[in-house]
Amino acid sequence: MNHGLAILLLFVLVLYVTMVYGPIAALLVELFPARIRYTSMSLPYHIGNGWFGGFLPTIAFAIVAAGGNIYSGLWYPVGVALLTVVVGLLLLPETRAAPLPIS
Repeated sequence: MNHGLAILLLFVLVLYVTMVYGPIAALLVELFPARIRYTSMSLPYHIGNGWFGGFLPTIAFAIVAAGGNIYSGLWYPVGVALLTVVVGLLLLPETRAAPLPIS
């Protein structure tokens, strides 16, 4: 195993994660008014991360065990990612020119 290459690949993956998680905070702040911001942001965010992120290895392993193909478990995260893109495109409002709600 090439340890230097593995460390480099992990570093690149961590950079990708930071590029995603940084803008999420700004987006979520703009979506909700201040009086409901903490609950409406935090609860779904943490449930989503807990369920989809926490159970992802278990579900992917179960798909691999049921199907026998070691790559079949990759379709679960791909499907979840595609579903979130479709839902985001259809249901999230554009907030670029809108002022932040105060109450």
